[in-house]
Amino acid sequence: MSCLSFRVPFRALPLAALILGGCAVYHAKPLPSNDSLLSQEALQRVQIDPATMPLPTLAAHRFDPSNGFDIDEVAMLAVVNNPDLRLARDDLHIAQAQAFSAGLLPDPQVGISSDYPGAVGLSRAFSYGLSMDVMAIVTRGANQRSADATVRKTDLGLLWQEWQIVAQARQLFVKTRFQDEALPLLAQQAALTQARYMHIAHAASEHNVTGDTATAALTASQDARKQYVDMQRAREQSRHDLNALLGLAPDVDLPLTGEAQVEPVDAGALNAALAALPQRRPDLIALQAGYEAQEQKYRAAILNQFPSLSVGFTRQRDTSEIYTSGFAINLTLPVFNRNRGNIAIEQATRQRLADEYQSRLNAARADIAHLQADGALASQQLDEDEAALPELDRAAAHARDAYAEHDIAIGQYVDAQSAALARRVDAATAREALAEQRIALEALLGSVIPTPYSAASDHTQNSASR
Repeated sequence: MSCLSFRVPFRALPLAALILGGCAVYHAKPLPSNDSLLSQEALQRVQIDPATMPLPTLAAHRFDPSNGFDIDEVAMLAVVNNPDLRLARDDLHIAQAQAFSAGLLPDPQVGISSDYPGAVGLSRAFSYGLSMDVMAIVTRGANQRSADATVRKTDLGLLWQEWQIVAQARQLFVKTRFQDEALPLLAQQAALTQARYMHIAHAASEHNVTGDTATAALTASQDARKQYVDMQRAREQSRHDLNALLGLAPDVDLPLTGEAQVEPVDAGALNAALAALPQRRPDLIALQAGYEAQEQKYRAAILNQFPSLSVGFTRQRDTSEIYTSGFAINLTLPVFNRNRGNIAIEQATRQRLADEYQSRLNAARADIAHLQADGALASQQLDEDEAALPELDRAAAHARDAYAEHDIAIGQYVDAQSAALARRVDAATAREALAEQRIALEALLGSVIPTPYSAASDHTQNSASR
Protein backbone atom coordinates (compact mmCIF):
# COMPACT_ATOMS: atom_id res chain seq x y z
CA MET A 1 0.00 0.00 0.00
CA SER A 2 1.65 3.21 -1.10
CA CYS A 3 1.57 6.32 1.08
CA LEU A 4 -0.40 8.56 -1.35
CA SER A 5 -3.40 10.73 -0.68
CA PHE A 6 -6.76 9.20 -1.69
CA ARG A 7 -10.44 9.61 -0.82
CA VAL A 8 -11.87 7.02 1.56
CA PRO A 9 -15.33 6.61 3.10
CA PHE A 10 -15.85 7.78 6.66
CA ARG A 11 -15.97 4.27 8.09
CA ALA A 12 -12.60 3.47 6.51
CA LEU A 13 -10.84 6.43 8.15
CA PRO A 14 -9.50 4.43 11.15
CA LEU A 15 -7.94 1.86 8.82
CA ALA A 16 -6.48 4.59 6.61
CA ALA A 17 -5.05 6.37 9.66
CA LEU A 18 -3.44 3.12 10.82
CA ILE A 19 -1.83 2.53 7.43
CA LEU A 20 -0.67 6.09 6.86
CA GLY A 21 0.56 6.44 10.44
CA GLY A 22 3.62 4.31 9.67
CA CYS A 23 4.62 6.20 6.55
CA ALA A 24 7.91 8.06 6.40
CA VAL A 25 7.85 11.82 5.93
CA TYR A 26 10.19 13.55 3.49
CA HIS A 27 12.65 16.07 4.89
CA ALA A 28 14.98 18.04 2.64
CA LYS A 29 18.70 17.93 3.50
CA PRO A 30 20.69 20.60 1.63
CA LEU A 31 24.34 20.01 0.85
CA PRO A 32 26.85 21.93 3.03
CA SER A 33 28.27 25.16 1.67
CA ASN A 34 31.47 25.20 3.77
CA ASP A 35 34.17 22.67 4.62
CA SER A 36 34.10 20.81 7.93
CA LEU A 37 37.87 20.62 8.48
CA LEU A 38 39.06 21.14 12.04
CA SER A 39 40.72 24.50 12.65
CA GLN A 40 43.50 25.12 15.17
CA GLU A 41 40.96 26.53 17.63
CA ALA A 42 38.47 23.70 17.17
CA LEU A 43 41.25 21.15 17.61
CA GLN A 44 41.76 22.30 21.19
CA ARG A 45 38.15 21.40 22.02
CA VAL A 46 38.27 17.84 20.66
CA GLN A 47 37.53 15.13 23.23
CA ILE A 48 37.90 11.42 22.53
CA ASP A 49 36.68 8.49 24.60
CA PRO A 50 39.45 5.85 24.59
CA ALA A 51 36.82 3.11 25.00
CA THR A 52 35.71 3.70 21.40
CA MET A 53 39.15 2.95 19.98
CA PRO A 54 39.69 -0.16 17.80
CA LEU A 55 43.03 -1.27 19.29
CA PRO A 56 44.02 -2.10 22.90
CA THR A 57 46.98 0.29 22.91
CA LEU A 58 44.69 3.18 21.99
CA ALA A 59 41.94 2.12 24.40
CA ALA A 60 44.52 2.28 27.24
CA HIS A 61 45.77 5.75 26.29
CA ARG A 62 44.22 8.95 27.65
CA PHE A 63 43.67 11.61 24.99
CA ASP A 64 45.33 14.76 26.35
CA PRO A 65 47.12 16.80 23.66
CA SER A 66 47.66 19.81 25.96
CA ASN A 67 51.43 19.25 25.76
CA GLY A 68 51.45 18.13 22.12
CA PHE A 69 50.22 15.11 20.19
CA ASP A 70 52.07 11.84 20.73
CA ILE A 71 51.85 8.95 18.27
CA ASP A 72 48.80 7.38 19.96
CA GLU A 73 46.90 10.67 20.19
CA VAL A 74 47.48 11.26 16.48
CA ALA A 75 46.11 7.78 15.78
CA MET A 76 43.07 8.39 18.01
CA LEU A 77 42.31 11.66 16.22
CA ALA A 78 42.56 9.84 12.89
CA VAL A 79 40.01 7.23 14.01
CA VAL A 80 37.36 9.79 14.96
CA ASN A 81 37.94 12.42 12.25
CA ASN A 82 39.29 10.71 9.13
CA PRO A 83 37.04 11.52 6.12
CA ASP A 84 37.31 8.04 4.59
CA LEU A 85 36.25 6.43 7.86
CA ARG A 86 33.17 8.65 7.91
CA LEU A 87 32.20 7.29 4.49
CA ALA A 88 32.86 3.73 5.68
CA ARG A 89 30.55 4.30 8.66
CA ASP A 90 27.89 5.57 6.26
CA ASP A 91 28.30 2.33 4.29
CA LEU A 92 27.73 0.40 7.53
CA HIS A 93 24.51 2.33 8.12
CA ILE A 94 23.39 1.46 4.59
CA ALA A 95 24.11 -2.24 5.19
CA GLN A 96 22.14 -2.10 8.45
CA ALA A 97 19.21 -0.50 6.63
CA GLN A 98 19.38 -3.23 3.97
CA ALA A 99 19.32 -5.88 6.69
CA PHE A 100 16.26 -4.19 8.20
CA SER A 101 14.61 -4.22 4.78
CA ALA A 102 15.42 -7.91 4.25
CA GLY A 103 13.67 -8.81 7.50
CA LEU A 104 10.37 -7.13 6.64
CA LEU A 105 7.43 -9.31 5.66
CA PRO A 106 5.97 -8.71 2.21
CA ASP A 107 2.86 -6.55 2.12
CA PRO A 108 -0.39 -8.25 1.17
CA GLN A 109 -1.91 -7.27 -2.14
CA VAL A 110 -5.51 -6.04 -2.42
CA GLY A 111 -7.39 -6.20 -5.71
CA ILE A 112 -10.65 -4.26 -6.24
CA SER A 113 -12.70 -4.12 -9.42
CA SER A 114 -16.18 -2.87 -10.25
CA ASP A 115 -18.37 -3.35 -13.36
CA TYR A 116 -21.34 -1.16 -14.29
CA PRO A 117 -23.86 -2.87 -16.58
CA GLY A 118 -25.38 -0.91 -19.46
CA ALA A 119 -28.75 -2.70 -19.35
CA VAL A 120 -31.62 -1.69 -17.11
CA GLY A 121 -32.48 -3.96 -14.20
CA LEU A 122 -28.97 -5.29 -13.60
CA SER A 123 -26.83 -4.49 -10.55
CA ARG A 124 -23.29 -3.26 -10.30
CA ALA A 125 -20.81 -6.12 -10.13
CA PHE A 126 -17.72 -6.01 -7.96
CA SER A 127 -14.76 -8.17 -6.94
CA TYR A 128 -12.56 -7.83 -3.86
CA GLY A 129 -9.41 -9.90 -3.45
CA LEU A 130 -6.60 -10.29 -0.93
CA SER A 131 -3.40 -12.20 -1.78
CA MET A 132 0.08 -12.85 -0.38
CA ASP A 133 3.34 -13.92 -2.00
CA VAL A 134 4.14 -17.18 -0.21
CA MET A 135 7.62 -17.65 -1.70
CA ALA A 136 8.72 -14.28 -0.32
CA ILE A 137 7.96 -15.68 3.13
CA VAL A 138 9.74 -18.97 2.39
CA THR A 139 12.97 -17.21 1.30
CA ARG A 140 12.79 -14.51 3.99
CA GLY A 141 14.89 -16.46 6.47
CA ALA A 142 17.78 -17.01 4.05
CA ASN A 143 17.63 -13.41 2.86
CA GLN A 144 17.62 -12.15 6.46
CA ARG A 145 20.64 -14.27 7.41
CA SER A 146 22.47 -13.13 4.27
CA ALA A 147 21.78 -9.48 5.10
CA ASP A 148 22.89 -9.95 8.71
CA ALA A 149 26.12 -11.55 7.53
CA THR A 150 26.64 -8.63 5.15
CA VAL A 151 26.28 -6.24 8.10
CA ARG A 152 28.93 -8.20 10.01
CA LYS A 153 31.17 -8.12 6.95
CA THR A 154 30.75 -4.36 6.56
CA ASP A 155 31.31 -3.76 10.28
CA LEU A 156 34.49 -5.85 10.26
CA GLY A 157 35.61 -4.13 7.07
CA LEU A 158 35.21 -0.82 8.90
CA LEU A 159 37.31 -2.14 11.79
CA TRP A 160 40.02 -3.27 9.35
CA GLN A 161 39.95 0.15 7.68
CA GLU A 162 40.36 1.75 11.11
CA TRP A 163 43.43 -0.42 11.67
CA GLN A 164 44.86 0.80 8.37
CA ILE A 165 44.11 4.45 9.14
CA VAL A 166 45.80 4.05 12.53
CA ALA A 167 48.87 2.59 10.79
CA GLN A 168 48.93 5.42 8.22
CA ALA A 169 48.65 8.06 10.96
CA ARG A 170 51.46 6.47 12.94
CA GLN A 171 53.70 6.12 9.90
CA LEU A 172 53.15 9.77 8.97
CA PHE A 173 53.93 10.68 12.58
CA VAL A 174 57.18 8.71 12.41
CA LYS A 175 58.08 10.21 9.03
CA THR A 176 57.40 13.74 10.25
CA ARG A 177 59.40 13.23 13.43
CA PHE A 178 62.30 11.86 11.39
CA GLN A 179 62.18 14.89 9.12
CA ASP A 180 62.11 17.20 12.15
CA GLU A 181 65.22 15.42 13.43
CA ALA A 182 67.03 15.39 10.10
CA LEU A 183 66.34 18.99 9.05
CA PRO A 184 68.71 20.65 11.60
CA LEU A 185 71.43 18.14 10.72
CA LEU A 186 71.08 18.84 7.01
CA ALA A 187 70.98 22.60 7.68
CA GLN A 188 74.21 22.30 9.63
CA GLN A 189 75.73 20.24 6.81
CA ALA A 190 74.69 22.87 4.24
CA ALA A 191 76.16 25.66 6.38
CA LEU A 192 79.47 23.80 6.77
CA THR A 193 79.86 23.08 3.06
CA GLN A 194 78.88 26.65 2.20
CA ALA A 195 81.49 28.02 4.63
CA ARG A 196 84.13 25.73 3.11
CA TYR A 197 83.20 26.85 -0.38
CA MET A 198 83.36 30.53 0.58
CA HIS A 199 86.79 29.98 2.14
CA ILE A 200 88.09 28.07 -0.89
CA ALA A 201 86.52 30.53 -3.33
CA HIS A 202 88.35 33.37 -1.56
CA ALA A 203 91.58 31.40 -1.74
CA ALA A 204 90.98 30.70 -5.43
CA SER A 205 90.46 34.43 -6.09
CA GLU A 206 93.95 34.99 -4.66
CA HIS A 207 95.28 32.08 -6.76
CA ASN A 208 96.16 30.03 -3.67
CA VAL A 209 94.14 26.99 -4.82
CA THR A 210 93.18 25.69 -8.24
CA GLY A 211 89.83 26.28 -9.90
CA ASP A 212 89.05 22.55 -9.75
CA THR A 213 89.22 22.66 -5.97
CA ALA A 214 86.77 25.57 -5.87
CA THR A 215 84.43 23.80 -8.29
CA ALA A 216 84.45 20.65 -6.18
CA ALA A 217 83.69 22.69 -3.07
CA LEU A 218 80.84 24.49 -4.88
CA THR A 219 79.35 21.16 -6.05
CA ALA A 220 79.48 19.76 -2.51
CA SER A 221 77.82 22.90 -1.19
CA GLN A 222 75.06 22.76 -3.78
CA ASP A 223 74.46 19.05 -3.10
CA ALA A 224 74.16 19.70 0.64
CA ARG A 225 71.81 22.60 0.00
CA LYS A 226 69.67 20.44 -2.30
CA GLN A 227 69.41 17.71 0.34
CA TYR A 228 68.22 20.30 2.84
CA VAL A 229 65.66 21.80 0.45
CA ASP A 230 64.41 18.35 -0.57
CA MET A 231 63.91 17.48 3.10
CA GLN A 232 62.01 20.75 3.62
CA ARG A 233 59.69 19.87 0.75
CA ALA A 234 59.25 16.32 2.07
CA ARG A 235 58.41 17.75 5.50
CA GLU A 236 55.78 20.03 3.98
CA GLN A 237 54.30 17.09 2.04
CA SER A 238 54.17 14.98 5.20
CA ARG A 239 52.44 17.80 7.07
CA HIS A 240 49.89 18.11 4.28
CA ASP A 241 49.29 14.34 4.17
CA LEU A 242 48.91 14.16 7.96
CA ASN A 243 46.43 17.04 8.04
CA ALA A 244 44.40 15.46 5.24
CA LEU A 245 44.37 12.10 7.02
CA LEU A 246 43.23 13.70 10.28
CA GLY A 247 40.62 15.97 8.67
CA LEU A 248 42.46 19.16 9.72
CA ALA A 249 42.46 22.50 7.97
CA PRO A 250 45.54 23.09 5.75
CA ASP A 251 46.90 25.84 8.00
CA VAL A 252 46.91 23.71 11.16
CA ASP A 253 50.44 22.96 12.38
CA LEU A 254 50.08 19.91 14.61
CA PRO A 255 52.60 19.92 17.49
CA LEU A 256 54.09 16.43 17.69
CA THR A 257 55.86 15.06 20.73
CA GLY A 258 57.55 11.84 21.79
CA GLU A 259 60.99 10.29 21.62
CA ALA A 260 61.80 7.35 19.37
CA GLN A 261 61.68 4.07 21.26
CA VAL A 262 61.76 0.96 19.09
CA GLU A 263 61.47 -1.92 21.53
CA PRO A 264 62.26 -5.59 20.77
CA VAL A 265 59.44 -7.81 19.56
CA ASP A 266 58.20 -10.63 21.81
CA ALA A 267 58.67 -13.66 19.58
CA GLY A 268 56.19 -15.72 21.60
CA ALA A 269 53.41 -13.14 21.31
CA LEU A 270 54.14 -12.69 17.60
CA ASN A 271 53.95 -16.44 16.91
CA ALA A 272 50.72 -16.75 18.90
CA ALA A 273 49.16 -13.86 16.98
CA LEU A 274 50.30 -15.39 13.70
CA ALA A 275 48.72 -18.74 14.58
CA ALA A 276 45.43 -17.02 15.49
CA LEU A 277 45.45 -14.79 12.41
CA PRO A 278 42.10 -16.01 10.97
CA GLN A 279 40.41 -15.26 14.30
CA ARG A 280 41.98 -11.81 14.97
CA ARG A 281 42.39 -10.08 11.61
CA PRO A 282 39.21 -8.06 10.85
CA ASP A 283 39.62 -8.36 7.08
CA LEU A 284 39.84 -12.16 7.29
CA ILE A 285 36.84 -12.36 9.62
CA ALA A 286 35.00 -9.99 7.27
CA LEU A 287 35.70 -12.33 4.38
CA GLN A 288 34.34 -15.19 6.47
CA ALA A 289 31.15 -13.20 7.07
CA GLY A 290 30.96 -12.38 3.37
CA TYR A 291 31.28 -16.08 2.57
CA GLU A 292 28.44 -16.85 5.00
CA ALA A 293 26.30 -14.18 3.34
CA GLN A 294 26.95 -15.78 -0.02
CA GLU A 295 26.06 -19.21 1.41
CA GLN A 296 22.65 -17.82 2.31
CA LYS A 297 22.22 -16.24 -1.13
CA TYR A 298 23.02 -19.61 -2.67
CA ARG A 299 20.48 -21.23 -0.33
CA ALA A 300 17.84 -18.66 -1.33
CA ALA A 301 18.57 -19.35 -5.03
CA ILE A 302 18.04 -23.07 -4.39
CA LEU A 303 14.69 -22.32 -2.71
CA ASN A 304 13.65 -20.12 -5.61
CA GLN A 305 13.93 -23.05 -8.05
CA PHE A 306 10.66 -24.33 -6.66
CA PRO A 307 7.36 -23.00 -8.08
CA SER A 308 6.59 -19.42 -7.18
CA LEU A 309 3.35 -19.49 -5.21
CA SER A 310 0.88 -16.72 -4.47
CA VAL A 311 -2.32 -17.45 -2.51
CA GLY A 312 -5.35 -15.16 -2.28
CA PHE A 313 -9.02 -15.01 -1.31
CA THR A 314 -11.81 -13.30 -3.26
CA ARG A 315 -15.35 -12.02 -2.68
CA GLN A 316 -17.43 -11.23 -5.79
CA ARG A 317 -20.93 -10.23 -6.94
CA ASP A 318 -22.13 -10.39 -10.52
CA THR A 319 -24.70 -8.17 -12.22
CA SER A 320 -27.54 -10.51 -11.20
CA GLU A 321 -26.62 -10.00 -7.53
CA ILE A 322 -25.27 -13.48 -7.03
CA TYR A 323 -22.51 -13.43 -4.38
CA THR A 324 -19.57 -15.82 -4.51
CA SER A 325 -16.51 -16.39 -2.34
CA GLY A 326 -13.40 -18.27 -3.34
CA PHE A 327 -9.65 -18.40 -3.47
CA ALA A 328 -6.96 -18.00 -6.07
CA ILE A 329 -3.60 -19.67 -6.46
CA ASN A 330 -0.94 -18.36 -8.83
CA LEU A 331 1.72 -20.94 -9.51
CA THR A 332 4.76 -20.58 -11.74
CA LEU A 333 5.48 -23.81 -13.56
CA PRO A 334 9.21 -24.71 -13.35
CA VAL A 335 9.51 -25.95 -16.93
CA PHE A 336 12.24 -23.93 -18.64
CA ASN A 337 14.03 -21.58 -16.24
CA ARG A 338 13.82 -23.26 -12.80
CA ASN A 339 16.16 -20.47 -11.55
CA ARG A 340 19.13 -22.45 -12.86
CA GLY A 341 20.91 -19.32 -14.03
CA ASN A 342 20.84 -17.62 -10.62
CA ILE A 343 21.85 -20.85 -8.90
CA ALA A 344 24.91 -21.13 -11.17
CA ILE A 345 25.80 -17.46 -10.53
CA GLU A 346 25.55 -17.76 -6.74
CA GLN A 347 27.52 -21.02 -6.72
CA ALA A 348 30.33 -19.52 -8.81
CA THR A 349 30.35 -16.40 -6.60
CA ARG A 350 30.69 -18.59 -3.51
CA GLN A 351 33.71 -20.31 -5.05
CA ARG A 352 35.30 -16.96 -5.85
CA LEU A 353 34.85 -15.79 -2.25
CA ALA A 354 36.48 -18.99 -0.99
CA ASP A 355 39.44 -18.44 -3.31
CA GLU A 356 39.66 -14.76 -2.26
CA TYR A 357 39.79 -15.77 1.41
CA GLN A 358 42.55 -18.29 0.75
CA SER A 359 44.51 -15.73 -1.27
CA ARG A 360 44.18 -13.09 1.47
CA LEU A 361 45.29 -15.55 4.12
CA ASN A 362 48.34 -16.56 2.06
CA ALA A 363 49.23 -12.90 1.38
CA ALA A 364 48.89 -12.03 5.08
CA ARG A 365 51.36 -14.70 6.14
CA ALA A 366 53.77 -13.75 3.35
CA ASP A 367 53.60 -10.05 4.24
CA ILE A 368 54.30 -10.76 7.89
CA ALA A 369 57.29 -12.95 7.01
CA HIS A 370 58.62 -10.20 4.73
CA LEU A 371 58.24 -7.53 7.41
CA GLN A 372 60.02 -9.72 9.94
CA ALA A 373 62.97 -10.20 7.57
CA ASP A 374 63.02 -6.52 6.62
CA GLY A 375 62.85 -5.52 10.29
CA ALA A 376 65.87 -7.67 11.09
CA LEU A 377 67.88 -5.88 8.38
CA ALA A 378 66.73 -2.44 9.56
CA SER A 379 67.60 -3.31 13.15
CA GLN A 380 71.07 -4.49 12.10
CA GLN A 381 71.66 -1.29 10.12
CA LEU A 382 70.56 0.85 13.06
CA ASP A 383 72.90 -1.01 15.43
CA GLU A 384 75.82 -0.44 13.04
CA ASP A 385 75.07 3.27 12.65
CA GLU A 386 74.70 3.83 16.38
CA ALA A 387 77.87 1.85 17.09
CA ALA A 388 79.87 4.04 14.70
CA LEU A 389 78.55 7.34 16.08
CA PRO A 390 80.71 7.67 19.24
CA GLU A 391 83.97 7.38 17.31
CA LEU A 392 82.80 9.82 14.64
CA ASP A 393 81.62 12.27 17.32
CA ARG A 394 85.01 12.11 19.02
CA ALA A 395 86.73 12.70 15.69
CA ALA A 396 84.43 15.66 14.98
CA ALA A 397 85.08 17.16 18.43
CA HIS A 398 88.84 16.70 17.99
CA ALA A 399 88.69 18.34 14.56
CA ARG A 400 86.69 21.25 15.98
CA ASP A 401 89.30 21.85 18.68
CA ALA A 402 92.13 21.50 16.20
CA TYR A 403 90.50 23.92 13.78
CA ALA A 404 89.97 26.43 16.57
CA GLU A 405 93.71 26.21 17.30
CA HIS A 406 94.45 26.57 13.57
CA ASP A 407 96.11 23.16 13.52
CA ILE A 408 94.08 21.80 10.56
CA ALA A 409 92.59 23.30 7.42
CA ILE A 410 88.91 24.01 6.99
CA GLY A 411 88.57 21.09 4.56
CA GLN A 412 89.63 18.57 7.22
CA TYR A 413 87.36 20.21 9.77
CA VAL A 414 84.31 20.13 7.48
CA ASP A 415 85.02 16.53 6.44
CA ALA A 416 85.11 15.38 10.06
CA GLN A 417 81.91 17.24 10.94
CA SER A 418 80.17 16.04 7.77
CA ALA A 419 81.05 12.41 8.49
CA ALA A 420 79.45 12.61 11.94
CA LEU A 421 76.40 14.45 10.61
CA ALA A 422 75.93 12.01 7.74
CA ARG A 423 76.05 9.05 10.10
CA ARG A 424 73.50 10.72 12.37
CA VAL A 425 71.20 11.16 9.37
CA ASP A 426 71.80 7.50 8.46
CA ALA A 427 70.90 6.42 12.00
CA ALA A 428 67.74 8.52 11.93
CA THR A 429 66.82 7.02 8.54
CA ALA A 430 67.35 3.48 9.84
CA ARG A 431 65.34 4.28 12.96
CA GLU A 432 62.51 5.61 10.80
CA ALA A 433 62.58 2.50 8.58
CA LEU A 434 62.50 0.20 11.61
CA ALA A 435 59.69 2.17 13.23
CA GLU A 436 57.57 2.12 10.06
CA GLN A 437 58.23 -1.61 9.71
CA ARG A 438 57.05 -2.20 13.27
CA ILE A 439 53.91 -0.14 12.66
CA ALA A 440 53.12 -2.12 9.51
CA LEU A 441 53.64 -5.38 11.42
CA GLU A 442 51.36 -4.15 14.20
CA ALA A 443 48.68 -3.28 11.62
CA LEU A 444 48.83 -6.83 10.24
CA LEU A 445 48.76 -8.55 13.64
CA GLY A 446 46.83 -6.17 15.89
CA SER A 447 48.67 -4.58 18.83
CA VAL A 448 51.06 -7.35 19.79
CA ILE A 449 54.00 -5.20 18.65
CA PRO A 450 55.27 -2.33 20.85
CA THR A 451 54.40 1.00 19.24
CA PRO A 452 57.41 3.21 18.37
CA TYR A 453 57.58 6.63 20.00
CA SER A 454 55.33 5.42 22.85
CA ALA A 455 56.75 5.10 26.35
CA ALA A 456 55.76 1.89 28.16
CA SER A 457 55.62 3.78 31.45
CA ASP A 458 53.05 6.17 30.01
CA HIS A 459 50.84 3.28 28.96
CA THR A 460 51.12 1.70 32.39
CA GLN A 461 50.20 4.96 34.10
CA ASN A 462 47.28 5.58 31.77
CA SER A 463 45.98 2.05 32.21
CA ALA A 464 46.11 2.36 36.00
CA SER A 465 44.22 5.65 35.92
CA ARG A 466 41.31 4.25 33.90
